[in-house]
Amino acid sequence: MTVLRIATRKSALALWQTEHVAARLRALYPQLQIELLPMSTRGDEILDRSLSAVGGKGLFLKELEEAMLRGEADMAVHSFKDVPMQLEGPFAIAAVLERADPLDAWVSNHYEDLHALPVGGVVGTSSLRRRARLRSLRPDLVVRDLRGNVNTRLAKLDAGEYDAIVLACAGLQRLGFSARIRQRLAADHWLPAVAQGAIAVEVRSDDLELLQLLGALDHALTRACVEAERSMNRALEGSCQVPVAGHCEYREGMLRLRGWVGNALTGDSIAAEASASLSDAEPLGANVARQLLAMGAADLLAQT
Repeated sequence: MTVLRIATRKSALALWQTEHVAARLRALYPQLQIELLPMSTRGDEILDRSLSAVGGKGLFLKELEEAMLRGEADMAVHSFKDVPMQLEGPFAIAAVLERADPLDAWVSNHYEDLHALPVGGVVGTSSLRRRARLRSLRPDLVVRDLRGNVNTRLAKLDAGEYDAIVLACAGLQRLGFSARIRQRLAADHWLPAVAQGAIAVEVRSDDLELLQLLGALDHALTRACVEAERSMNRALEGSCQVPVAGHCEYREGMLRLRGWVGNALTGDSIAAEASASLSDAEPLGANVARQLLAMGAADLLAQT
């Protein structure tokens, strides 16, 4: 293998993440020629409806996967939170890079935090999870859909269309917008999306040479944490378009997973947590899911 072609979405954040992976590969394998294949996906093109209404975040992957199947690309780079809980077709996650900041960010030009926003304040988000948490904490607010890339969402905030918006810290930091973060929403009261902050590299599962080559990029601890979170979500619903949150940390030799399920219409929510050894990431996720289901998670999700 002398040329490696990487499929990517065209957004600034997707290109940053792909260039980051390419730089890591060039440092490891200087003999490789690496080419980027920027593509537009249905998820990027459909901006007038919520993702949950048009098929979920898997819409960000399909065109990239088809390019791999046609032999036009060897691999694809994704925000792991956009990857469906079950990959369709002959694909595998070859590497999970070390996770960046997994938390959500409160972004506002005038209000320092959620509680400073006046009654009737307008908050923008495209996430059912964030909408459910906002309903839970501040039912008096107006929550409006907000689609588009990071730059587009910030521009809409600056144009006065929203009083505040909620974005991922990692995306803002990677694009040089750290100063826009008024508050990091701590996991103690606001859990992030499953796998948020992690970058995943997807390949065809039969490409054994590439699977071995990309193994050098894999961050075992991040993969374990993300596997626990995704295992929980699979047991709950099997998609990334429902109001489910999860945050797994490795502390004092153990994985600790906190899970949360909410209702985007009512703000009702439940939470559970458990700990396990590093080798038991997937059973840990299933354990937390069982707790949530016993507390009524299925009913909450069915109502959304």
